[in-house]
Amino acid sequence: MTAAPVQRLQRANGALTLRFAAEDGGGVTRLADLYQSDPCRALLPSPDPGEPITAVLITTAGGLTGGDRLKLSVAVEQGATALCTPQAAEKIYRSPDDSAAALDLTLDVAADAALEWLPQEMILFDGARLERRISVSLKADSRLLAGDITVFGRIARGERFASGGLFDRWQVRRDGRLLWTDATRLDGDTLATLDHPAGFAGATAQAVILYQGPDAAGARDRLRALEDHDAGCAENSTWGATVIDGLLLVRLLDADAARLRRQFARLWSALRPGLGLRPMMPRLWRF
Repeated sequence: MTAAPVQRLQRANGALTLRFAAEDGGGVTRLADLYQSDPCRALLPSPDPGEPITAVLITTAGGLTGGDRLKLSVAVEQGATALCTPQAAEKIYRSPDDSAAALDLTLDVAADAALEWLPQEMILFDGARLERRISVSLKADSRLLAGDITVFGRIARGERFASGGLFDRWQVRRDGRLLWTDATRLDGDTLATLDHPAGFAGATAQAVILYQGPDAAGARDRLRALEDHDAGCAENSTWGATVIDGLLLVRLLDADAARLRRQFARLWSALRPGLGLRPMMPRLWRF
């Protein structure tokens, strides 16, 4: 008897390229280049007063699963300022086999330019598999505020990321020199790592914030002052901040994903003035 052929499901292979440039002598940033292919889309709504040009990123498929591939690239040219943020949380669905979804992101910030890469949550469904690589290229006087929020499971319905796989790598270069790199790998019995005291200590969500701007060490101290001001507040997530060669790195962990989001917003808002922006979250992120 001839074995039934293995059904090959349709998979996404999308791309998005954005390039922002400053108008000559005007100090106004415009979209200079846009390329998009399904399921990636970018919308450019009119920004609120005091906010820079804003690109809202959309995955029309509603999420990713094993075998899907996305390639995103954002470049901000000299003198320009831009904000990029997704429309909603990114969902990584259970993979039907051992294949992983792949997401490659490149951020390139020129001299005297500023980029705010503001995330929503990335939710890893139980059984999801994802390989994500984020590459950041900076100059000595680039300004960057970028981050990520990862939620391990659909927590509201009692699901945790008990199986599956995650490979997540950041690489940050300044003037071509590797400044910071970090990689996370979860595979197999992911709960054992998430619950281990030397791993994620029971956290259901984690976040990272990267900031390069004027006086990174001073920005770190201002964040720590926020913690001192709110000492004893039950709303605080576990977090820490350090500076590596002028790059401020903030990490957050929490057993409550909603509480981590609130803490993330507090810290992020305090860092926005370093990019010349208001110390509050953009409207599109708050609603």
